[in-house]
Amino acid sequence: MLVLLASAPFLLSFTAGPNYRNVSVDAIVNVTQSLPEVLSVLINDGSGNITLNAGTTTLITCNATIRDYNGGGTLANVTATFYDNNTASEGSPDDNNNHYSNTSCTQVNVNGYYANYTCTFNVYYYANNATWVCNVTATDTYDFNGSDSGSNYNTTAINPVLALNVTSPIDYGDLAVGDTSGAIEANVTNFGNRDINVTVYGYGATPGDGLAMVCQVGNITIANERYSLNSADTWAAMTPLASTPAYIANLTLPQQTNDTQAVINSTYWRLYVPPNPFGQCNGTVVFQAEEANP
Repeated sequence: MLVLLASAPFLLSFTAGPNYRNVSVDAIVNVTQSLPEVLSVLINDGSGNITLNAGTTTLITCNATIRDYNGGGTLANVTATFYDNNTASEGSPDDNNNHYSNTSCTQVNVNGYYANYTCTFNVYYYANNATWVCNVTATDTYDFNGSDSGSNYNTTAINPVLALNVTSPIDYGDLAVGDTSGAIEANVTNFGNRDINVTVYGYGATPGDGLAMVCQVGNITIANERYSLNSADTWAAMTPLASTPAYIANLTLPQQTNDTQAVINSTYWRLYVPPNPFGQCNGTVVFQAEEANP
């Protein structure tokens, strides 16, 4: 009688060649920890080049998608730097002109191997007009002999901002017909990220009307309002205001580079009251930022 014995198959971990001339042996490892990978970085949701808000800060956002095969929840920390690629690098010290850091980005969500983080920067109005890099680094809770992070980056550009601010109003006070005012100071501040020159023009009621001020009775023609960079200049030595933009000679305001000191220059104004207006008089002086001549 023939008896067939059944048994579970035996899985060999090697393969032998003819008469065991060679043997192929399986190599096995189980990787229990893997480095995090920053898969993508999106700056301001991919909206394009950045125009900074004049005279204040602008919120810049870098959104990062990160993969960690140990699970997105095992990330220890996510950090980011935002820097001018021409004058700084990832490891440069923070400087409002060219380098910003976020040492603790915000977790948005975790889904299996993946996690999304948001890294924000309050960038000042005088940050350089240049190509900028946002670099995001993700760190795992496991110690990979000092190499426990992964990073990725994206680039954008900060546009030139030509902007200024002026102390207001230019108030000449109470004057009689035939009087000339004292020198009234009007300070001009660079509110952008470029060196600027300044043009000025004026009008009484509407641009181009040839007036400095419109009064309750009568008006004051535009050449009677004058300006200078020297407070000691007499009205006769000053430059008459015009109805079309004219550069203020020798006035250049450089881009701010000192984080604690704004760039401010003074202008001085005088008004002569010709015959024969009366009452409250009002007009407008327009200061405009222009790209500085090289």
